[in-house]
Amino acid sequence: MEESEGFVRTLARRRWPRLGGYAFLAPALVLLVAFLLGPAVWVFGLSLFNWNLISASPVFIGLENFRVLITQDPLWWQAVRQTFYYTFVSVPASMGLGLLLAVLLSRPLRGRSLLRGAIFVPYVTPLVATIIVWQWIFNADYGLLNSLLGALHLPRPGWLASSTWVMPAIIIYTVWQQTGLNLVVYLAGLTNIPAELQEAARVDGAGAWATFRRVTWPLLGPTTYFLLLVNLIWSFKVFTPIYVFTTNSGGPGNAAVTIGYYLYEEAFRFFHAGYAAAISVALFLLILLLTGLQMRFFARRVFYA
Repeated sequence: MEESEGFVRTLARRRWPRLGGYAFLAPALVLLVAFLLGPAVWVFGLSLFNWNLISASPVFIGLENFRVLITQDPLWWQAVRQTFYYTFVSVPASMGLGLLLAVLLSRPLRGRSLLRGAIFVPYVTPLVATIIVWQWIFNADYGLLNSLLGALHLPRPGWLASSTWVMPAIIIYTVWQQTGLNLVVYLAGLTNIPAELQEAARVDGAGAWATFRRVTWPLLGPTTYFLLLVNLIWSFKVFTPIYVFTTNSGGPGNAAVTIGYYLYEEAFRFFHAGYAAAISVALFLLILLLTGLQMRFFARRVFYA
């Protein structure tokens, strides 16, 4: 009997701290369910209905939205291609530029802190404000960029008015805007690399490039992995630059339409809520697939010091 009571008391002592932990987590868990998991489940369910956001009785149509999306919607596939184009140009460019600047600004230079701040400012400045400035820069007739190109006797593209150049223009802006984040995170990664490893490489006769390639770059693997994951997800969901640069038109010939923008159009311009939910589910599955492939690829290639 005493052994039984002792076991109960021991079990209670073990459970109370755990219950206390759940009690502290409860407010955050309630908010998570109410504002993240709940809406996500609702969107998955909505994708099975035909609803215009107004009528009180959505019509259940099963997987019809997905069938139409995949087999009968050329604009969807155009948006997918353009999203991949936007992502696989802007992400490597902004990460590569951020890494280059981080390596340069990790060295003792006069005005280093000022340069770091100047590069990071675009990332924390409101998107719409910076995009409006860049709309003037990209203006085909009196924009700053075309004025410089004309002074150099180079061709003056139409930029935002051209189906060929509207997406490159948005990519240029994205690289400028995202480089600050990559710079700061890479600087943090460089700070965590033990200085004695680089000094040992120099003592062994390694030059600057060999030291970076053999020591610095492998140790930046976790940082690169994190940045690649964050940048890929952000790029696949991009909406605001597309919306503001094209003034809610998707660009000439829909040349700047991405999945995120197409989702917005179907939901809030044409009021195809069920179809927009299907696009949202497809986008989620696409990001999940890419994230899984990335995790599988980097699992044995990232070195944690």
